[in-house]
Amino acid sequence: MHKRFYQLLLIALVSFQFAQSQTTPPVFRDPKARLDQRVTDLLQQLTLDEKIGLLGHEAKAVERLGIPAYNWWNEALHGVARAGNATVFPQAIGLAASFNTTLLQQCADVISTEARAKYNLARAEGRHLQYMGLTFWSPNINLFRDPRWGRGQETYGEDPFLTANMGTAFVKGLQGDDLLHLKTAAAAKHLAVHSGPEKGRHVFNAVVSEKDLRETYLYAFHQLVNNGVEGLMCAYNRLNGEPCCTSNTLIQQIVRNEWKFAGHMVTDCGALDDIFRQHKTYPDGATTAAAAIKAGISLECGAVLQRHVKEAINRNLLNAKDIDSALAPIFRTQVKLGFFDPVGLSTYDAYAADSITNDYHRHLNRIMAAESMVLLKNNNKLLPLQKEKYPAIMVVGPNAGSLDAMLGSYHGVSDKGVNVVEGITAAVGPATRVEYDMGCDYTDTTRFGGIWAATNANITIAVLGLTAVYEGEEGDAFLAENGADRKHLQLPAAHVAYLKALRKGTKTPLVLVINAGSAIDISSVEPYADAILMAWYPGDQGGNAIADILFGQQSPSGRLPVTFYKSLNDLPPYDSYAMQEGRTYRYFKGTPLFPFGYGLSYSSFACEWKSKPAFKDNRWESVVTIKNTGSRDATETLQLYISAENQKDMPIKELRGFQKVFVPAGKSVDLHFELTNSQLQKWDAAKRKWYLPKGKYHLQIASNARDNYLDEVITVK
Repeated sequence: MHKRFYQLLLIALVSFQFAQSQTTPPVFRDPKARLDQRVTDLLQQLTLDEKIGLLGHEAKAVERLGIPAYNWWNEALHGVARAGNATVFPQAIGLAASFNTTLLQQCADVISTEARAKYNLARAEGRHLQYMGLTFWSPNINLFRDPRWGRGQETYGEDPFLTANMGTAFVKGLQGDDLLHLKTAAAAKHLAVHSGPEKGRHVFNAVVSEKDLRETYLYAFHQLVNNGVEGLMCAYNRLNGEPCCTSNTLIQQIVRNEWKFAGHMVTDCGALDDIFRQHKTYPDGATTAAAAIKAGISLECGAVLQRHVKEAINRNLLNAKDIDSALAPIFRTQVKLGFFDPVGLSTYDAYAADSITNDYHRHLNRIMAAESMVLLKNNNKLLPLQKEKYPAIMVVGPNAGSLDAMLGSYHGVSDKGVNVVEGITAAVGPATRVEYDMGCDYTDTTRFGGIWAATNANITIAVLGLTAVYEGEEGDAFLAENGADRKHLQLPAAHVAYLKALRKGTKTPLVLVINAGSAIDISSVEPYADAILMAWYPGDQGGNAIADILFGQQSPSGRLPVTFYKSLNDLPPYDSYAMQEGRTYRYFKGTPLFPFGYGLSYSSFACEWKSKPAFKDNRWESVVTIKNTGSRDATETLQLYISAENQKDMPIKELRGFQKVFVPAGKSVDLHFELTNSQLQKWDAAKRKWYLPKGKYHLQIASNARDNYLDEVITVK
């Protein structure tokens, strides 16, 4: 009887524990548990082999815990990329040209909404595909230091301050404002000092001073870390001899220890293979894997860690605690994304097909595309065009009907895309005659079309330039002359010859629209066009937005996020990363073709101080009154620059503020500007710390880096 009692008790206890195991989820699946508790529990639940299987972007399933496979590799540079139907916003360089952080954050919010919807739809089908997840390797916040770099189109331009502000807005839009869940997870790339040449990116050693590293190349990364970016991606190249993805200096000392970054570090794709196969700084995969884990890498785009970490442990190069330290940040990201929560707990779980490429998204995209465009020339105020004056319009050029010219690199696809021919045709209506001819290709300088037809039109709109197969990333820009980079700043010779032929054959106005993702020397075509609009790669609503600008539905308000140089001869060698050799407007002493921040308007503006800069509470504050002195409502982008007087090793000038403001014709608007002492800090190379240079500065309110509205001297004590 006594024995039977204990048998029954044991059976009851086992049954109770089994029932509990069926009803009580493990801690890592408990939404009420603290983040650190959930991460710790998951680490304790996994075997070593299971942990190793999670270190690559193709994370293995852990079936016994109900954890499906997950592919971390997703792109969202200017829309959800490579994943089917999605809103394609202007390429990143065009987004930067908007100088509009509020609008950019709204666009990024749309991107993350579509990402969530696509993820939900794929998950419902049991699909765990690459490019359909919630972890995005965007934005690219490298500096566009040299216009030859093909991938410069992916960046927010050449200025650290603009890049930091645009990047922060983008990350906030991607990651959302839900206190319980990340909407998606952003990972800023490529840490650090990475901007070509593309041909040598797998073996290149970028040599930079610590001053340039801190003030230029790390500036935006630091700001994004301060603003909560979830991930960082390390670059292919070496930095002062250390491969970026095993750099104790870069990752451990600066990012982890100094900046206190607690997010996940992911390698660029194949970067660990490069370290022992190309850079040869480590002899094999096991030593490379150990160095990456020790430096602070959490996740690899590739499979070196999955293949070699076990060997590294067996060789006593790593231990189990190292693996847990590596995995903890990516588990934190997954918990914050809701990966281990019941479906339906997050409001984001409700997003479905109606959250993808809907009317609101297209409307927002059309506005952003228009705000990204930069008017470079407008002889005799030809633009905006009055529709009634032009009953017959000729649209020509290989980019006029091109999808590639709209999309740029790292793009999605849209079933609602509008090219330039379609945009103009829709804008003018069926009572206007619109003709189209491709006109030329990218190589033939002698055989052209559409010229006779242009003589029968009242105006010709030529759409010329580049596409992402002529400039871009290694392997993608397969028609580029220089391994994805550019050899010169000119338009294709065939396009120059065609524009000359058009000008010679016609007497009516000629408008040139340029597609490109980088600076263009327009001097060879400028004499032949009455107006020139820089349209970048404007996204799937680019055709509508170009029509909006040309016909005056929108006043052009885009500003150049890069300097347009007259010649590459004005620049240092491409592989030199030293800023003070004359890189970007901050250090360039020559005369540019167009300065950083440049862009024409359909109106004119005047500025005056309402209150001059005054120092209070550790900051300089001022109020500027801007008046629209023209006859059209328009938007101006006021830029605040700072320039030190007689101080050594300082930039010529630096952007330290910008505000984009709509001003009705004849009206005035007051804008408040502030400049903090922290924005004036510089790096002391000898003492290896930040300091505040004392002395006189010019605080300038300007329309671009060359042309000032106001200039006031302040004294920093």
